[in-house]
Amino acid sequence: MTSTARPTPSAPVTPTSSQLRCGRHLLDLSFPRVMGVLNVTPDSFSDGGQHVAVDDALRRAEQMVAEGASIIDVGGESTRPGASPVAEQEELDRVAPVIEGLVRELDALVSVDTSCPAVMREASTLGAGMINDVRSLEREGALAAAAGSGLPVSLMHRQGEPQHMQQAPAYEQPIEEAVIEYLTARIAECEAAGLRRHRLLVDPGFGFGKTVEHNLRLLNQMAALQTLSLPVLVGMSRKSMIGKVLGRAVDERLPGGLALAAMAVERGAGIVRVHDVGPTVDAVNMAWAVLQEGCEPPLHEENRA
Repeated sequence: MTSTARPTPSAPVTPTSSQLRCGRHLLDLSFPRVMGVLNVTPDSFSDGGQHVAVDDALRRAEQMVAEGASIIDVGGESTRPGASPVAEQEELDRVAPVIEGLVRELDALVSVDTSCPAVMREASTLGAGMINDVRSLEREGALAAAAGSGLPVSLMHRQGEPQHMQQAPAYEQPIEEAVIEYLTARIAECEAAGLRRHRLLVDPGFGFGKTVEHNLRLLNQMAALQTLSLPVLVGMSRKSMIGKVLGRAVDERLPGGLALAAMAVERGAGIVRVHDVGPTVDAVNMAWAVLQEGCEPPLHEENRA
């Protein structure tokens, strides 16, 4: 997979300012990347139950890598609105064999979508290269586990827990200011715990404790997150904000999602987390080519094999 470079013990690779060290991989963020969603859960909102079997998950990941995904984000606990928590061992049983298979068979750059310290530790041992935590390391022990892993971590803004976060979300300040204020505080907590700034990414958390109006304004004003001087990860794929604006069912939201992905890249997104990798890679490439005034797109056909 050409989006990463695997160093050898005799020739270590030092990241440049645009590269993120992700375990044995280097992720070049000088142009936007696509992260493929791989939910190994029975209850995720759009693909629950489809990739529970390890072989099914690996074949789906293989397809996403072929379509241009630079990262595969493996999740074993649904965080959709109303979702119930998953026991630690159950989450481990879901994600560990998939992560192990992805690393062994595909040499993929794997992100683990978890808030559980034990899952973070086990995933890093198995070869995962990134931690994606929707709770921003707020669970007891998560900050220490993430710091000890040596992996980069994506910190996400949210209001409330998945069980009740969409009941009546409200903010006393503009949503973009609330997001920046929260993430600034979490970044400071991470740095105080020894998780250095160059290992952090930020996610504004579209759909997590936010109304449709909040989400639309947040995307409109998303360039404000550049004040944090960290890579920005966004996830809007198939979400209800698309359904409510366009009146589309979950399996009809791709065109709306592609528009949002292109707009996010225009506003500074470095990683776009999606279910539909191939079409999104095309949308991201076109948006990037325009932003670079016709320069050669970063992910072309030869990078999809």
